[in-house]
Amino acid sequence: MLEQALHNLETYPLLLTQLIGRVRSGGPRLAFWGHGRTYTKPASRLESFAKDTLTRCGAWFFAYTEGGAAHVASRGFPRERITVVRNSIDTAALSATADRARRPGTAEYADTLVLRERYGLVTGRTALFLGGLDAPKRIPFLLESARRIASRLPGFRLLVAGDGTDRNLVEEAASRPGSPVVAVGHTTGRRTALLGAVSDVMLMPGRVGLCAVDSFTLRTPIVTTDWPWHAPEFEYLTDGCNSLVTADDVTSYTGAVVDLLGNRSRLEQIRAACLRDSADYTVQGMATRFCDGLHRMLGNGSRR
Repeated sequence: MLEQALHNLETYPLLLTQLIGRVRSGGPRLAFWGHGRTYTKPASRLESFAKDTLTRCGAWFFAYTEGGAAHVASRGFPRERITVVRNSIDTAALSATADRARRPGTAEYADTLVLRERYGLVTGRTALFLGGLDAPKRIPFLLESARRIASRLPGFRLLVAGDGTDRNLVEEAASRPGSPVVAVGHTTGRRTALLGAVSDVMLMPGRVGLCAVDSFTLRTPIVTTDWPWHAPEFEYLTDGCNSLVTADDVTSYTGAVVDLLGNRSRLEQIRAACLRDSADYTVQGMATRFCDGLHRMLGNGSRR
């Protein structure tokens, strides 16, 4: 099992070993694991050709998503030798904590009341950003959107949870008098669940990746844009169902967030869809699909 990457130098001698094994009617089989295509940056025609050629040399392909599988198949890899694993992360603990944080009488619920008091949070007017504070997340776009939303929705707050090279931009915005931005720093585990419980939506105008799975678990629907450089997990989002995807400009984005926060019934419908879809993207399901693919590759049929 190897990453689908041209720079992975150990791939080439293993491919040679596989070729020799085929000639001798035996030997190892090499499987690739990866996106299927280059998602997050432009790829030259030569790079794409080389990657497709390398992938076709494998005995099996494990794709993160359906879109990656479709691309590999369109480049000549047999569809019956592709397994879609639905790339995910372990969200069991996060989900359990988020559930408790919404249930009155629990310690987690009491802590959400403290958060609301500390940051002056208003139900129906609170958003969360969760992720790295770096260029792919488009932090300037995020902060300008927060400013515009707040000008139309008094009491709006954006909780920014994360760290990175653009942290100074967030802290500067948060320090301005009357700013809607609240810098909460890097968070994990329980605190992430609490932030999700006090938030209505997740603002992610830049790259959407595994934060899609977080948004489902936390029931904080992502509002993003049709920016072309999202990661594969962007495919988990369905505009108008479990998320909103707007045109890639601040005006459209701001308007969509304001409209959603102002329409409680629609917001609750989308949050319900997030909860429903969270069951489809779990690390347990991912492991099961991976094991099924391995058994099929080895000729053992499908086993759990």
